[in-house]
Amino acid sequence: MSFLNFIISGISLGSIYAIIALGYTMVYGIAKMLNFAHGDVIMVGAYICFFAFTKFNLPPVVSVLLAMALCTVLGMTIEKLAYKPLRQAPKLAVLITAIGVSYFLQNAALLLWTSNPKVFPNFFSRSQAGAAEAVNSFSFFGGQLRISYVTVVTILVCLVIMLALTIFTGRTKMGKAMRACSEDKGAAELMGINVDTTISVTFAIGSGLAAIAGVLLCSAYPTLVPTTGSMPGIKAFTAAVFGGIGSIPGALLGGLMLGVIEILAKAYISTQMSDAVVFAVLIIVLLVKPSGLLGKQIHEKV
Repeated sequence: MSFLNFIISGISLGSIYAIIALGYTMVYGIAKMLNFAHGDVIMVGAYICFFAFTKFNLPPVVSVLLAMALCTVLGMTIEKLAYKPLRQAPKLAVLITAIGVSYFLQNAALLLWTSNPKVFPNFFSRSQAGAAEAVNSFSFFGGQLRISYVTVVTILVCLVIMLALTIFTGRTKMGKAMRACSEDKGAAELMGINVDTTISVTFAIGSGLAAIAGVLLCSAYPTLVPTTGSMPGIKAFTAAVFGGIGSIPGALLGGLMLGVIEILAKAYISTQMSDAVVFAVLIIVLLVKPSGLLGKQIHEKV
């Protein structure tokens, strides 16, 4: 049962990575840029939800929706102020700007909310008659297998988001515009598609999803600090590359595999070595298939 517990924990963690990876994969697929500030938007979303719930006593659902709304505005603002002026700039300039925005958000959070860790509230528990404490997990096989409510919610939310995004990009006008921009921005513009608006909407969607990921991450690992989103952001980027950056199914597959590998490495190898194992697997996969598991090899015409 221990192995099954580890697999379920890995799928739960991988689902969070997959949701975060969507922000990377959508922005890269359309704007061909790496938004390394995405992990810090996760942290901002978690802080907004935390204060909305603890300070203003808003219901959990309203707190999450508020975090999504403000992170959406934040993402669009970052794109407009930091990235849009660099649309024609070399990729290195955009990359350095993204790193600068990341450090700006971290230090702004440090000034606003200090470095003192916040204990994130548990939204996924229920009181039970006669029980001294709230129940927060399902028990199977006489308690040998336990699945927490946050694990179930995380996996379900991930699947719903992936399905919704697949339908959105495949059937809606804006989704088709995104696909057209990802293929050829110049041709898309000639066909009447507003490329700037499409990129802004992509940032908005990715940032809104980052807020959800921040809440799920801090619900599973309840310590919240200004650097909370840094390492998950890097690992989610790794998951996006692992699955094939630019591919929505690739983000899901890469996130799930990365989460399972990390949990199994912690359980059977070493807690300290788990990150090294994750990145070693990534290197091996890219050596065999440089475009990622579900990525497409693009041949540039000369």
